[in-house]
Amino acid sequence: MDNEKKKLDIDIYDFDQTIFPYDSGTLFFIYSMIHYPWCIVLLPVILLALIAMLIGIIHFTQFKKICYIYIPLIPKERAVKKFWDRHEKRIHPWFKQRKRYTVVISASPDFLIEEIGRRLGFDTLIATRHNKKTGSIVGKNCRGEEKIRRLYEVFSEDEINVVDVYSDSLKHDKYIFSLANGKCFHIVKGEKQEFKYSEVYND
Repeated sequence: MDNEKKKLDIDIYDFDQTIFPYDSGTLFFIYSMIHYPWCIVLLPVILLALIAMLIGIIHFTQFKKICYIYIPLIPKERAVKKFWDRHEKRIHPWFKQRKRYTVVISASPDFLIEEIGRRLGFDTLIATRHNKKTGSIVGKNCRGEEKIRRLYEVFSEDEINVVDVYSDSLKHDKYIFSLANGKCFHIVKGEKQEFKYSEVYND
């Protein structure tokens, strides 16, 4: 009798521009500037941070930390709920037809994605951690190789079998694509384009 524990079959999804057609963090920033206009006073600081990133003075994660300095100025929980009330309908319909255990791994803020995750029934959500009060990033941006490290914080390698992987970014999500034992799907304008890992990446 085989006593080996059966692995959990999972599918991994990126979120922004994969199951949701936009960058949710950027869209929420715009939403907040419109609905809570006093936040506009912080725009010069954010613009300076953008320039500093573009010329190499600070890196992307540092810039991203500065982008969320407006969070203490808004009623965050209410704003997030109203944001998704407006944008939930934009989730691609094919995602709602999924049948396998769903792990969504996103660089977007946990405080923003948790609400839509509850509505759509993500089995597991892994996102960039943010301080609930200040909005500041806690730890590393959940991007690239960090996605795999965070995945294995939640699951051990011997308890999961990654079947299919979905992402819009061939560049940044090479690492999660490499885990697929089933199919890789590149998402282009909301459409799924299947590809073979070995034909795209020369590992």
